[in-house]
Amino acid sequence: MQRPDDWQLRIIQFLAVVGMFVAYFLLLFHRGDIIGVCEPGGFEDCGRVSGPGAPYSAIGPIPVALIGLLGYIAIFVVIWLKDWIHLVEDYTAEIIVGFTGLGFLFSLYLTALEVFIIHAYCRYCLVSAGIITVQLVLAISYLRSVNRAAD
Repeated sequence: MQRPDDWQLRIIQFLAVVGMFVAYFLLLFHRGDIIGVCEPGGFEDCGRVSGPGAPYSAIGPIPVALIGLLGYIAIFVVIWLKDWIHLVEDYTAEIIVGFTGLGFLFSLYLTALEVFIIHAYCRYCLVSAGIITVQLVLAISYLRSVNRAAD
């Protein structure tokens, strides 16, 4: 079997690092440790979306930003483990499509909350949604190249 080119994984892994920084910033913002640069009360109101008192910024006691941070870490680690654990290498494409697919669906849900329920947007949340969308597209591309190489 010919080994597929894995340039998509390298970009996904790089984007996971960028996503970790964005999610960590949002986690600090949610905890009230830093202030956002969004203007309160306007169309772009990060405080209403992901601030300390925002009703949809946590699922129970777990901040949504922490879920995102853990998701980006999981994506990064799976790609890193691909070079070390044979079982992970065999199923990397499927695992990454699964993780990025779940992240995309979760981001889609959160963006729908911003649009239809909260009526405000958080630029950092939208950046994170963009990152996970690009990761999903690249993961599907990688899965297709793996399947082509297997034929």
